Amino acid sequence: MKSVLEVLQSTSAYFAKAGVESPRLNIEHLLAHVLGLPKRMDLYLAFDRPLSELELAPLRALVRRRAQGEPLQHLLGTVEFHGRTFRTDARALIPRPETELLAEKILARFSTPPPRILDVGTGSGILALTLAAQWPEAEVHAVDISEAALSLAKENAASLQLDSRVTFHHGSLMTAVSGVFACIVANLPYVPTGEMASLSREVQRDPALALEGGPDGTDLIRPLLLAARAHLQGLLALEIGHAQSAPLAEALAAAGYRDISQESDYNHRNRFLFATYG
Repeated sequence: MKSVLEVLQSTSAYFAKAGVESPRLNIEHLLAHVLGLPKRMDLYLAFDRPLSELELAPLRALVRRRAQGEPLQHLLGTVEFHGRTFRTDARALIPRPETELLAEKILARFSTPPPRILDVGTGSGILALTLAAQWPEAEVHAVDISEAALSLAKENAASLQLDSRVTFHHGSLMTAVSGVFACIVANLPYVPTGEMASLSREVQRDPALALEGGPDGTDLIRPLLLAARAHLQGLLALEIGHAQSAPLAEALAAAGYRDISQESDYNHRNRFLFATYG
């Protein structure tokens, strides 16, 4: 029988040859998942533990799938976001660190919770549910064109006991919602069509509907800027492609928005746009 340390070392080398980024981190997460450990760091207290065939068999299956490019988050079935555990699978975009930063930036912009919030293109519900959890007083709505994504978002709402706090709508952009919101947030598809084929094999496992944004990546963002004006008395917060910041800031100004600011992500690329209207 192989020990925990031997499995970590051999699989790390296998992942590296297969082109898996952060190979050691990946096998630590997978092995902790198979062993039912609450934290991957618990493995460091069990390096000498022998692993039985009953434990190795499911691990081998997961390792094979990861080496073939299936995202780690899909294999684990969950992702951590702003201190909470969310379900994630192929029905919606895997949450990225940039979106977690967007949530933090939105929370920092309000001294008191906005009374009514809308998350456009909610996907797995990450932003809507995070804001609902942080602001219990707020009325939160979320909309998506994908029924599959909405089903995942509703599962996340139920698992976090937030299903009574967020109202989900099926539709495109603003067509399925009514009323006025003090904050509208959106992480819409923004990958230009010509760049889709060059995305990593892991990202290509995300739904194309959640990624592809047309020739310049703004086919959905630009219509939202116009449609949101009839429903917004407050802040518009967007996650965008880093090359789209300047032209979309100009579009916001042309549409009558004010207090427009471009803000960067962890890689110092302009990834977020904030503006007010009404």
